[in-house]
Amino acid sequence: MVFIHDTRMALAAAAELVNTRPATSLDGGDRLASNDDLTAFLRRFPFTGTVRHDAAELESVRALRGRLRELWGTDREGAVPLVNAMLWDGRALPQLVIHDEYDWHVHATRGDEPLATRIMVEAAMAFVDVIRADAYERVRVCAAADCDGVYIDFSRNGSKRYCDTGNCGNRMNVNAYRRRKAADSS
Repeated sequence: MVFIHDTRMALAAAAELVNTRPATSLDGGDRLASNDDLTAFLRRFPFTGTVRHDAAELESVRALRGRLRELWGTDREGAVPLVNAMLWDGRALPQLVIHDEYDWHVHATRGDEPLATRIMVEAAMAFVDVIRADAYERVRVCAAADCDGVYIDFSRNGSKRYCDTGNCGNRMNVNAYRRRKAADSS
């Protein structure tokens, strides 16, 4: 599935943010426990505007994870009220902008809105594109039995089955190989 750059980045950021929850970690650890963790996330997924780097900001971004996770627990029709609520709560006002190395794209919040609000609205705008493209089948939860990680399947043929949080694909392939070998030797 081909999405424009800002949509892909917002979808990837939303999935990675959801995947920082303890429920998606093999060791049960929170991968967004400190401001250093948030800074590392923002290096991978930069958001324009004010970043305060304080405890309240970290907590509000952490709190957003559950709300975003709901988007992976529903279908296209069920996602619509969730997305609309995010846009409403974020007081989204889409506008075209150009900055840095990016060509024209849409920002839907002011740069002085709280970071969690900007992340939420950017994710909601990206999910608008997924819904409008009738591509919600690409919004997936990892197929590994021991993983609750989420991802967007950007592959050409839509065949991706595992998230990227814990090498789930490799683990499942090794497990399947071992089962086959054990069956062959018995």
